[in-house]
Amino acid sequence: MDGVPKSLRLQIALFGRANCGKSTLINKISGQDVSIVSPQPGTTTDVVEKTMELHPLGPAVFLDTAGFDDDSPLGALRIERTRKIFQRADVAILVTSPGIWGASEKEIVVAAKEHKIPIIVIINKCDEVPPSPDFSTLIRAEGISQIIPVSALYDNRDAILSALKAALLEVVPDDFLQNPPLLRNFITPGSLVVLIVPIDIQAPRGRLILPQVQAIRDALDGDSAVIVVKESQYAETLKKLNVSPDLVVCDSQVVDFMVANTPPEIPCTTFSILLAAAKGDIAILASGAEKIDQLQDGDRILIAEACTHHATSDDIGRVKIPRLIRQKTGKNLAFDVFSGHDFPENLTDYALVIQCGGCMIGRREILSRLQTAQKYHVPITNYGMAISACRGVLPRVMSVFKK
Repeated sequence: MDGVPKSLRLQIALFGRANCGKSTLINKISGQDVSIVSPQPGTTTDVVEKTMELHPLGPAVFLDTAGFDDDSPLGALRIERTRKIFQRADVAILVTSPGIWGASEKEIVVAAKEHKIPIIVIINKCDEVPPSPDFSTLIRAEGISQIIPVSALYDNRDAILSALKAALLEVVPDDFLQNPPLLRNFITPGSLVVLIVPIDIQAPRGRLILPQVQAIRDALDGDSAVIVVKESQYAETLKKLNVSPDLVVCDSQVVDFMVANTPPEIPCTTFSILLAAAKGDIAILASGAEKIDQLQDGDRILIAEACTHHATSDDIGRVKIPRLIRQKTGKNLAFDVFSGHDFPENLTDYALVIQCGGCMIGRREILSRLQTAQKYHVPITNYGMAISACRGVLPRVMSVFKK
């Protein structure tokens, strides 16, 4: 996060009346005493900034603003400073209290809409008076769908963060959810990349699968050369080269073959793991793969397929991965499969979630699934990492991310 310029971080601004609890809320979100908290109205006199890593969205800046109804002698100047924050905010959080919705709140909504900023409403101080259904209906009538009731003073920080991140994933601008480059973070112009592409019963006739095509295009966009080979050609191809490849990428199903035949000084990984980095959170998914060794008899595992392909007799998600995990652990395990956009809202029955590479769904959906897994404290990984962990080569194929 330290290397990310502030201008490239997600800017999340908190607006609301004086004493609505904005500062208490930002202190709870950050886990630090960032803003001074006092019963005295107008305690926050200027914009207070707090940068933090907001997994799985990435680096963010929270902006705590002065009360929108500040009637102190310097109130007009403070409100003017607050108004200017609409020009830099990517998301507006309107903090209010149960039953409090008047001119100040409506003015904030109008300003956010004028600047085309999505709005999340946090109803604070719900420990004092629970919000009524009519109050939520009133807010939704303003075109606001994300409403979070909390008590920033008493609620658990993890619960508040979980609800906030789920809401942010729904409203955050698409620019912040664009996939990073697939290969170009690991190569430079003029690099040589070797792709190992098995041609088996699951390979589409007459074409390559999407991640392989994306890898080729990304390498070409990075002004690098690409050699595509079947696994049977790989060793001979390396011998013919005058220079060592700068990166080798394979299909996960031949990852143990690639590692065994690739000199240790040559970086190598899999298409699925590259997708994990581009579309998800590599640290969360790697941590999930490490939990495979901790599975116990009777544990239930969710296999999440992003596409509704026709499953073959040796399907990777439905057959190969369950077989590998049972062989690796020696445990009696149960597997459930969800396809397409289907994904359980409640994961309490599962000990592990294994997501496919996700080439057919967007980053927003992958991040939302990671967030759901974290909400229920269920480890989550993806196909490539799970296969590499079962084959005992996960450290090797993950080492490319440490360079």
